[in-house]
Amino acid sequence: MTDATPSDSTPTAAPDYDEMTRDIADVPAVEVITTVAVHLLSAAAVNLGLDKPDSEHKDLDEARKLINALAGLVTASATEISSFHAAPLRDGLKSLQLAFREASIVPDEPGQGPGEKFTGPVYA
Repeated sequence: MTDATPSDSTPTAAPDYDEMTRDIADVPAVEVITTVAVHLLSAAAVNLGLDKPDSEHKDLDEARKLINALAGLVTASATEISSFHAAPLRDGLKSLQLAFREASIVPDEPGQGPGEKFTGPVYA
């Protein structure tokens, strides 16, 4: 068995990116919306420090922004993506809103927390 050297190998053709990726026009809107929502949900959870105990990523200001964006997206798209997709996103959003309230040193008044202008007050 011999070691392959750059001169021994044959040049490979550039990958065909058209075959490797889906055209964005072919992706159903519900898939795009739910994917973006899951990314917002995940990023907010990390910024709330929910990814692991004693997380060094805790940043409530960033979490507030992400939760607001998620609440707006979920609220605005709920009728478009059906209850089947919207319900779990609403549950995740509510969990984030409650976790934010718990993580805050001075919790917001009900109705004033992140995303609550879109969802209404969130109670435990």
